Amino acid sequence: MNALYRMPIRVLVCVLLSAATIPLKAQPRPNQTTLTPTPRQSFVPTPQAVRGYWNIDVVGDFYLPKTKSLTFCGAGRNLHVNESWDKLFRRGFSSIERARMTEDEIGFDPDAYNRHDYEAKYNKSATWKSRLRPDQRALILYQSYFADQPFNLPWARNSELAKDTYFTRPAGAANVRESMGVAMSELDGGCVGFNDCPPSGEMSTYGKIFFDIENEGTSFENRQEHANLYVYKIWKLLKVISPFTEVGGIGPVPHNSYGYSRSSDFANISSPDWLWEMTAQHIEATNTRGRGMPDTIVGKSFGELVHFQMPGTYYLSSDFDYAAPHNGDEDRHWLASLLGEQEVNMKLSPKKRIAWQWLFNTQSSEPGQASRAEFPAPPAIAEGMAIFYWFTGAHGAIFWDDWNQLTPNAPVVPGRENLDNNRNYSVYEHYLHGLWRLFKHHGDLFNGKEKYLNENTECSYDNGQTWVRMNSNAQKRSGKPFARAIVNGDQILIAATQPYASPDKESQMMVRYTDGNYQFYTTINLKGDDIFLGRATMPKVYTLALGCKGNCK
Repeated sequence: MNALYRMPIRVLVCVLLSAATIPLKAQPRPNQTTLTPTPRQSFVPTPQAVRGYWNIDVVGDFYLPKTKSLTFCGAGRNLHVNESWDKLFRRGFSSIERARMTEDEIGFDPDAYNRHDYEAKYNKSATWKSRLRPDQRALILYQSYFADQPFNLPWARNSELAKDTYFTRPAGAANVRESMGVAMSELDGGCVGFNDCPPSGEMSTYGKIFFDIENEGTSFENRQEHANLYVYKIWKLLKVISPFTEVGGIGPVPHNSYGYSRSSDFANISSPDWLWEMTAQHIEATNTRGRGMPDTIVGKSFGELVHFQMPGTYYLSSDFDYAAPHNGDEDRHWLASLLGEQEVNMKLSPKKRIAWQWLFNTQSSEPGQASRAEFPAPPAIAEGMAIFYWFTGAHGAIFWDDWNQLTPNAPVVPGRENLDNNRNYSVYEHYLHGLWRLFKHHGDLFNGKEKYLNENTECSYDNGQTWVRMNSNAQKRSGKPFARAIVNGDQILIAATQPYASPDKESQMMVRYTDGNYQFYTTINLKGDDIFLGRATMPKVYTLALGCKGNCK
């Protein structure tokens, strides 16, 4: 038996407080309920020799539940859009990012728009309307939107320039557009490209607007200046968006673990990181009033104003290496990091969560990591990202890539081998298969009444003698299989896997749910690193003395 289960009470209290591994009392075990495994779709992934292509038809039609959001900002929509423009919506996505839209969806000249010519003129007839509903539209604003002309705000690339950045400039100034206020105000033209501006005037009619600036880090002395701009940016944008538009950004988040899932991430859950919660305040020394900061935002914070938080992680190349160590506290682990970012941040903020997901490794200068984004996630990891993420209770995700248009087997651009169009994109097919398994067969469970157990999922690895609840870090360090469960009424859905296991490895675990009127026990057998997904109707508790406990239907 693990020594943790023999700990004295005073040590166990510390474990409980850190929400790591919680041993539970054994109970008399009733008959087990067999889970019905979710079907897998048989398909042949695109061969490794084929580059710049992925097959959207490895699965059939299915739809994302209306309670969830999944934005497509990946590569290769051009492969199928002319044949069937709405196919992405029939493959689990709910919205399209602007850069992936076609002329029938946004009425700007595509070439001019791709050149960041934000004055490109509307080029459709007066009666034309975008075929995309507002909830099917998304916009990402990157550093270049702020730093390039016409706004010329180098702060977006260098946070230390916050004190030199104007909120608004005086009327009539030669460079009046070079301010945060104008950069945000001019987003009111978002309705023009869709030709659905209301009679009251222009406003942004995107369903969601995401910021990807990534300049959160700054010196201690610059924190207040930096926070002021982050607060003002959101406050100003909220004035020019529609009532149904939601805004948020990749940073700041309440806590960023950077994909490591360390025990310290869980032990130090007390308050969000500074930029999420620091309120705007005037600074006389740098003349914030003279630079146009309004008194109205004083006391407001970025975390208060945004509609959603965006905790998540891009993977490093070692996350995909099955031969690397993954069970140490400092080791990287694909599933522990995916779950950990959500487990920590849901405790720090009630805002709904939307993560960025990229199926290739992110570039890194860390020792032992790939400096080029040329490695796709292995099949089980790609499928697992599309399944386990939604078991955290997250609201949505952005499916992102650093490339857009794909041309199958195009000539390799020298120096770009295994990048851009020269990648094998079968990893998309495995991710899509994961979405299909989850939402095609279990979409009914995501109706807003579901309960996400997260780290409270009760597992046993000794045939039911002892039971534990483990957060993602403790699960990683244990080396045991992972399981997460969702409960909705008498239905339970369980995802389980043994991360990084070799194909011939067999693992077994038990999962139980004994809350309320239910006494559910089941055994799960795992093969290799396969992503198990199974569902069951849970039996209710009966007693001889009292008859049926609760509703016995």
